[in-house]
Amino acid sequence: MTATDPAPTRAGRPPVVDEAAWREARDALLVKEKAHTRAGDALAAERRRLPMLEVDGSAEVVGPQGPVSFRDLFAGRDALVVYQHMWRDGAPHQGQCEGCTLTAWHLKDAAYLEAAGVSFAILTTGAWEEVEPFLAFMGYTQPWYSVRDAPAPIGGEMGYLRSFLRDGDRVFLTYETTGRGVEIADPTLALLDLTPYGRREAWQDTPEGWPEGSDACWYWRTDAEGTPTWGPTGRPVPQWTRPGASPQTTLGRHGSHS
Repeated sequence: MTATDPAPTRAGRPPVVDEAAWREARDALLVKEKAHTRAGDALAAERRRLPMLEVDGSAEVVGPQGPVSFRDLFAGRDALVVYQHMWRDGAPHQGQCEGCTLTAWHLKDAAYLEAAGVSFAILTTGAWEEVEPFLAFMGYTQPWYSVRDAPAPIGGEMGYLRSFLRDGDRVFLTYETTGRGVEIADPTLALLDLTPYGRREAWQDTPEGWPEGSDACWYWRTDAEGTPTWGPTGRPVPQWTRPGASPQTTLGRHGSHS
């Protein structure tokens, strides 16, 4: 087979072509990618014009220095972005939310947000006495706060990215997203989408003959050998980088302990 042979290298794979043909196909896709980018810009412009919802800036949250007001999380800045991490009461480290672990692991440093005048924090409904040892185990250094007793949308349902604006002592919710909207904070997923096999999840539209996809998020938990598993010996992938991580006998969810 030559480099210009249009036949696929293996049944179901895209054809192999010369550079000129590859560039032509790539340029055609680039037109669509640029249109997608411009559509995203237009959505961002609409987002900036959404009405605002006033929230209780004096609501108490709890961090490493004890109780503070939600307003304090702005650290003197006008804007604040938070990720709201789900929490399973009483669960050991390996039993905490895998999807939230994915997002929190990607949001370790807010230097560029702060340079743009935006503060950042992770909020969770977990009790601080449970959250604090989890942060130490994970090696997280970004600011975390328990919002266990705070009213929604500061507390309440988790799994959201939310944006707030401060105007003096008044605080406003300007935007929120959840589900796949949170993927904007997870660049690994965007990078996987650029690779030949993508995320290798069952929902993907892939060429016939491509490796079969697995259930969504199949690679978020692995065992000690790095084999993806949602079984009792699995942990969220980043936890294996932490000292003391070892196989467990239970995920420890919903209040059970290992």
